[in-house]
Amino acid sequence: METVSAPRLRGVFHEYAFIAAVVAGTALVVLADGYLERFAVWVYAVALAAMFGASALYHRFPWRSPTARLRARRLDHAMIFVFIAGTYTAFALVAFEGTARIVGLVTVWAGATLGIVLNLAWIEAPRWLSAIAYLGVGWVGLILIPQLFPALGVAAAVLVIVGGALYSVGALAYATTWPNPFPATLGFHEIFHLLVVAAAATQFIALSLVVL
Repeated sequence: METVSAPRLRGVFHEYAFIAAVVAGTALVVLADGYLERFAVWVYAVALAAMFGASALYHRFPWRSPTARLRARRLDHAMIFVFIAGTYTAFALVAFEGTARIVGLVTVWAGATLGIVLNLAWIEAPRWLSAIAYLGVGWVGLILIPQLFPALGVAAAVLVIVGGALYSVGALAYATTWPNPFPATLGFHEIFHLLVVAAAATQFIALSLVVL
């Protein structure tokens, strides 16, 4: 569990990312062309804001009650799975049809649900196990790689893949606690948070290319 000696930038990036997610997400919902597209963007925007908001709340709020802090930590971890599933849902709705869409959605939400249950029941699980769970649910999208380019177009598909790679590197940084360049200010956890912000921005742009 995080301690009072956490780096000074702990949670700062996600605090600002939450504000950006609310503003940019709202704008994209309004600008999206079509009802299905707007709903898909709404799902993504809500999941994105929820993840960054939960992270900022847990890492930035000066918790005094250990019980409340633990609940906030569980919420923080659970929202990661909600965001993964929300991201997949948004792209599945606007880019895929039929069996591919249904199978993908069922699979990713089942995986996300299991991940949430794992975190609620075993919040002290080893970092490497949590990272494997995040990556496992996130990599469900690999089954649709052959359809990704024709469905999204080259630019959006490349951005989705780049975003997935950034998320994966971030999960590895979280699991291995490396790199940890400036432990008092910018540690491995902040690197993880920065990579998540970069990945989310990349895939937000990809979704924008699809729905506008």
